[in-house]
Amino acid sequence: MKAKLFPLGTIDDSLIKFVVILVKQGEEWVLSKHKHRDTWEFAGGHREVGESVDESAARELFEETGALEFSITPISIYSVSRENENESFGQLYLAQVDRFGPLPESEMAEIKAFEKVPHNLTYPFIYPILIQAALEHMK
Repeated sequence: MKAKLFPLGTIDDSLIKFVVILVKQGEEWVLSKHKHRDTWEFAGGHREVGESVDESAARELFEETGALEFSITPISIYSVSRENENESFGQLYLAQVDRFGPLPESEMAEIKAFEKVPHNLTYPFIYPILIQAALEHMK
């Protein structure tokens, strides 16, 4: 599995099918734990038919963390490719959350704040590249 980054606006919007939102509250990273996995993940998911990429990001952020008050900024476009499969594209966001509500009934079991991103991540081959892009953006 390989992940690559692209500047915003360089990939046709219709090709962007996924979003990942790196979530912070203050200086801490906020990650979710899926009900059927023992690993931590950032908010994200599929873009639904008729949604803009930004709408998808806001929806996924709420559904997977319960975020109620937040600012969200697009950072980059990314692609993921696996051997013998077409490259798929997503858009990376950074969200600063001021207030969380209850976690909506969905696939997530809990959210947790971390000073440092934990090692037991759901997508260990993809997240480091996305986190690095966000850290560079925050400088």
